Amino acid sequence: MTLALPSTREEAWRWSDLSGLLALAEAAPTGGQFDVPWIGCGGPRLLFVDGRLTSGASDPGPLRVGQVDAPSVHALGKLATGDGWTLTLGAGHAPSGTIEIVHVATGGASHVPARIDLADDAQASIVETYVGDGWVNRLTRITLGRSARLMRSVRLLQASGFTSLRDEAEVADGASLVTVVLGAGGAGTRIDGAVTLTGTGAYGEFGGTLLARGDQRHDAALVLRHEAEQGTSRQLWRAVAHDRATASIAARVEVARGAQKTDGEQSLRGLLLKRTATVNLKPELEIFADDVKCAHGATVGELSAQALYYMQSRGIPPAEARALLTRAFVADALDRIGEEAVRDAFHADAEAWLGKIA
Repeated sequence: MTLALPSTREEAWRWSDLSGLLALAEAAPTGGQFDVPWIGCGGPRLLFVDGRLTSGASDPGPLRVGQVDAPSVHALGKLATGDGWTLTLGAGHAPSGTIEIVHVATGGASHVPARIDLADDAQASIVETYVGDGWVNRLTRITLGRSARLMRSVRLLQASGFTSLRDEAEVADGASLVTVVLGAGGAGTRIDGAVTLTGTGAYGEFGGTLLARGDQRHDAALVLRHEAEQGTSRQLWRAVAHDRATASIAARVEVARGAQKTDGEQSLRGLLLKRTATVNLKPELEIFADDVKCAHGATVGELSAQALYYMQSRGIPPAEARALLTRAFVADALDRIGEEAVRDAFHADAEAWLGKIA
């Protein structure tokens, strides 16, 4: 298989490590037994194994599985063509519950596109989970009509390999798109997002928590673009790196000419659990309007020595004190998830990760 992969000489890919993708693309899936990590939200659900739907374990409801028309020029996103899944909701419609989609990889590579189209005033909540081994590449195209609402929660739990996600979204007047990502597996990741607020009063949020250990690399590159007045955007990211791991986040807000009354905010924070680890943060503001409120902040540091001393002086063991402070550090990003069951599952995944480094 011939792959034309981006070079680290390109600014948008400077922190990415795609060196293992060719070998993963040429490998074959092994199949075998696996546990499906359903949260149990009671709504429609889909199970993909190595990029193919497992019908017997799925309950599609309003979801359609088949050919997806979701073209992309993104270097990895354009590889995701063919069969995938589509959610199309009419005006004012909503599924019976939170939609669950689980992707299981057993080696090799799989490329699956998805499309989400919500008409005016439609609402949906979707949680996606990635587990297993191999290269999983996904493209999601999102279109939200006037006052539509979409909550997306994505947890990356692959044990090894690589997970690459590309989201491309357009948000109309008064519509809202919130995406929260948790990276708590052992695989390398590349998370790409391009969210365009095309309508007046639109809201876009893209954030989450990246937890890296060993020699793992997490890489996120997000752009939220304001093209209309009175739009609001939020990018809240927390990154934790242990051992020799690297977590990198590049987040940009673009405000086009005429997008007055824009309110854009970025909060990027990194935590080093060992000084051999690396966190790269790159906030950017590109503003071509004059009546806006945009702010950004980026900090990287270690756990507070004073806080650790205070907790230990009150009988809390050092390992538990470090875990409590780290848990508090990542909690605010995961608390953006609206559904309690999903939020609890994400917190449990983060707790499990912290338990492995205690």
